[in-house]
Amino acid sequence: MTDWTLDFGRRTTADQVLEGIDLGEQTALITGANVGIGFETARALAAAGARVILACREPAKGEQAAAKIRQRHPKARLEVQQLDLASLASVREFARNLPPDPIDMLICNAGRFGGGYQETKEGFELTVGVCHIGHFLLVQLLLDRLRAGAGARVVMVSSESHRSPKQLDFAKLPLRRESYSDLVAYGQAKLCNVLMAKAVQAQYHDQGVFACSLHPGTLVPTSIGRYSLLAKAVMLLSRPFTKTLAQGAATSVLCAAHPSVADFGGAYFSDCRPVRSSRESNDPAVADKLWALSEQWVKAAG
Repeated sequence: MTDWTLDFGRRTTADQVLEGIDLGEQTALITGANVGIGFETARALAAAGARVILACREPAKGEQAAAKIRQRHPKARLEVQQLDLASLASVREFARNLPPDPIDMLICNAGRFGGGYQETKEGFELTVGVCHIGHFLLVQLLLDRLRAGAGARVVMVSSESHRSPKQLDFAKLPLRRESYSDLVAYGQAKLCNVLMAKAVQAQYHDQGVFACSLHPGTLVPTSIGRYSLLAKAVMLLSRPFTKTLAQGAATSVLCAAHPSVADFGGAYFSDCRPVRSSRESNDPAVADKLWALSEQWVKAAG
């Protein structure tokens, strides 16, 4: 096999990553798959033959996304399921309603940024609640399906924002209204994503579940900043200089489906290559503490 570390980089597209790869016997589940990087990830995997489950907060938008994919790929195997990561009850219902088939790729793509302090249905700060706590419960509930897949992968879509703040402030996590900042909440949430991938890899790799995290690109024109006028303006002005959505999805697709990536369990990727994540994200004690605390949050909210 060609050395992909030489072939792939910042300008690689999701379709180029999957060139020559047949995913006809694979099932992928993608959160936030109706728009942006999630949509491009779903489209590319479906084009390569995978059965793709689009987990979307608004099913109507999920069906519109599926229709767009079928226009380009008439043989695409797609399903749309309702999932609201801001409600742990919705996460549990989603898992109950999901067919008991093995899942080969779970891509935790959905996220949010901005909009001021808000809370999930259970009272958690919304950014960490959606980006981390909802995904944490989802992975827990789908473990049996992941174990049933041969070498299943859990892919956490993080960000370089995981480097700031430098540490998780467990005393304030999730943030409260009086200490809230959009940037801090997002940075903490993205750090949680990297730590969660490390923890999943450490705990479940011997059961056939591999995990990694990634940075899709800086200011890729997605809808993640739709609640922040400043974020939308910056993304619009940066568009000529940033990755396209197809390029932004490339690292997600590589982590989920490229055979060579199986050698990089627990790694953090950027521009389709493994890179060093922050010091805090590589501390096993921090990952274990976050995992235990996340279990407490989910249990208390249950």
